[in-house]
Amino acid sequence: MALFEQISKDIVAAMKAKDKVRLEALRNVKKLFLEAKTAPGANDELTDEAALKILSKLTKQGKDTAALYVSQNREDLANEELAQVAVIEEYLPKPLSEEELKAEIKKIIEETGASSPKDMGKVMGVATKSLAGKADGKAISSIVKELLA
Repeated sequence: MALFEQISKDIVAAMKAKDKVRLEALRNVKKLFLEAKTAPGANDELTDEAALKILSKLTKQGKDTAALYVSQNREDLANEELAQVAVIEEYLPKPLSEEELKAEIKKIIEETGASSPKDMGKVMGVATKSLAGKADGKAISSIVKELLA
């Protein structure tokens, strides 16, 4: 089942369960999915790959917002934001451990034939596409730098 349909079904389940946090988070996700589907050039389709990018972006934004709330001593708002992030993260693939991430990046380095820090852009382009949703961009970047140095 596509992520779009799964989110739609889970919205109904959240309504029946009267789970306000889950319902609000999923409605926000569905709104962004619908916007992506109806964007020019989207052909009224949303691939799971595009959906995962949207979910990853939402979790990153939510964590950044929560950190901002914490810095402003608004723990209540930070907790609400983190609760919604937790709901969204359920739909993302399990993140790779550092060892798994290093192994994947080593494979990519071998495939691209990269040998020096000058080739970082080439490796990052492939790595960010193939590891989308499975690892954070900062983590990928630091490991690529480490392995190419």
